[in-house]
Amino acid sequence: MRRVVGILLACLIPVALAWWLALLPGRVSASFGDISFDASLPVVALLLLVLYVIVHVVLRLIAGLIGVPAQFRAIRAARHRTQGDAALTRGLLALAAGEGADARRHVGKARKLLGDTPHTLLLAAEAGHKSARPEEATAAFQRLADHPEAAFLGIRGLMQQAIARQDWPEAAALAKRAEAARPGTGWLREERYRLALQTRDWREALTLAPPDAPRATLAAAAAQAEPDSAKALRLAKEAVEADPTLPAAALTYATQLRTAGKERRAMATLRAAWTANPQPDIATLALAPVTDPLARYKAAASFALANPGHIESEVLLAQTALAANLTGEARRHAEAAQALSNQRRVGLLLADIAEAEGDATTARTALRAAAAPDPAWRCGQCGGLHGAWAPVCSSCGTTGRIAWSEQPASPVVQES
Repeated sequence: MRRVVGILLACLIPVALAWWLALLPGRVSASFGDISFDASLPVVALLLLVLYVIVHVVLRLIAGLIGVPAQFRAIRAARHRTQGDAALTRGLLALAAGEGADARRHVGKARKLLGDTPHTLLLAAEAGHKSARPEEATAAFQRLADHPEAAFLGIRGLMQQAIARQDWPEAAALAKRAEAARPGTGWLREERYRLALQTRDWREALTLAPPDAPRATLAAAAAQAEPDSAKALRLAKEAVEADPTLPAAALTYATQLRTAGKERRAMATLRAAWTANPQPDIATLALAPVTDPLARYKAAASFALANPGHIESEVLLAQTALAANLTGEARRHAEAAQALSNQRRVGLLLADIAEAEGDATTARTALRAAAAPDPAWRCGQCGGLHGAWAPVCSSCGTTGRIAWSEQPASPVVQES
């Protein structure tokens, strides 16, 4: 019923409007030179309506004709998009299957259909890598690095290529570009830290170091490499504060203090280091200003009070006493050191003392009795020996594990 009423209303309304228009009074007259026009108002209204319809239809036809090329291009673009997406999908499947040649073929077709989009460029780089064509991968990554929205992907790809060929300076430069393209990326920070270690950029490594990194080692290495004395002093102080037991930190800090004319603070630093972890280089630096043998022994006796009874203190006193021809004192301290550990250097020191006293038999006996290995700079990761302290082990590449120790460290076995 409602439908019937609706139809009736739809018919009645136009009829009513036409009836109302036909009953309108008045006429319309117009004159154009010799041409005159005269008609009733309903006729003029009808003619205007017809004219409007004709103009509207003509304009729609013209607009349709103008839009035909654009519609054709849209249809072609949609077809290319569909075909390109299919080619991309086939390229992905080929990459997943390890078929580099097929992947290159499909990705090449996708690039022709879709252009150099981030997706096609990334797949082209992966296809080049998979098919052992690094130049193609590099070219695709470079194009991708120039893309305003996907530059990070291209820079990351170029950086990974540089790492693979061990071009550490180039990789570090690309890592900084990647940081500028996408700041604050956690993965990138870790990668930049590892690259800083590879390039021996200790300041950069210290800045990027994770919480579990050997900050004292990094700060000490950075201080040793820093040409600016004020910055080197601050870095060395940071190293000592991070790990007071690290000899390299104390040595670097004390050296910087002595260079700056702060001898008392330098000696205080060395005494604190000798108390925490005595090592011969610390004593050597502490006694460097003293050249007279007897004065040197007295200075060593005063310095050894920072850690009395330690084997390093006893060896130091024995060596300086022997240099001052105080053989009795030298023997006393050497025997005290031998009671702590029968190291080879202690046996050699006792032999030197016996020779100084003219007792060749005792000297030979002391040399034969020495059995324990001497302390040395050893890597706590692989046990590799080093002639001097270094921030990174040259054998295994581990950072911050070289320490002054007597027994070789057992290599750490990684669980598989």
